Amino acid sequence: MLNALALAAFLPLSVTAAPVAAAAAPVDVRADVEAPPVRRELVSIPAGEHVPFYGGGGSEQIAAFELDRHPVTQHDFLEFVEQNPQWRRSAIRPVFADEGYLRGWLAPLEPADPAAPVVGVSWFAARAFCGWVGARLPTTAEWEYVAAASESLRDASRVDEFRTRVLELYTRARPDRLAPAGSGMRNWYGIHDLHGFVREWVADFNNVMVSDDSRATGGSNRQLYCAAAASTARDPSDYPAFLRYSFRASLNARSTHTNLGFRCARSVS
Repeated sequence: MLNALALAAFLPLSVTAAPVAAAAAPVDVRADVEAPPVRRELVSIPAGEHVPFYGGGGSEQIAAFELDRHPVTQHDFLEFVEQNPQWRRSAIRPVFADEGYLRGWLAPLEPADPAAPVVGVSWFAARAFCGWVGARLPTTAEWEYVAAASESLRDASRVDEFRTRVLELYTRARPDRLAPAGSGMRNWYGIHDLHGFVREWVADFNNVMVSDDSRATGGSNRQLYCAAAASTARDPSDYPAFLRYSFRASLNARSTHTNLGFRCARSVS
């Protein structure tokens, strides 16, 4: 199987650019192309320290960046596939998505719940959408940094009540219909819906769990299994984080799931 980042070099990114929010950097839009009405509301995230869930225990600096306030909706993605027909369910190439791609839509140009988060999209499709709006997928570190916030605390990752609530959100039964984007928890940054039924793609989903010292082990994957993962985690009692990381480890770039969507990020100077 080709590595996702290597295969991305062949990704058909010749998509029609969409306008972004007023604060965004200019996007190169051809004068003869009518821009669609998609707008993403980006929230400024301040720089700070993040301690990775896996690793040597040291913190890493997160540079200031911007993140979508809400997950990308089915309506947003409809605008994308209307302008870029190669990403429609009826035209997507198998190398870029498995057979579950947009399976929940009523037709290639008819989402079931336009206001709900889009799900059933591959990493390739999510990456292409973000590029279309002049953005990118967030990194794992960026996503986890923002997701550590509760409604009232910038970092509630070690607060038992917050962990319990997140775990309950993760383990709920699948709803008959997804709730509209923005109807879930709003955290300290003003970001909605990071925790709930819908999980989200990150840029480096396939590069987040590595061996304790790849120079000594030859890059083995022994920490991906059973208790080995817990032994190298920052906090073995953080079960919601284990669920997120194990879910990411199960994916490849073509993967689609009924509970897997995304939101976009953008670097700032």
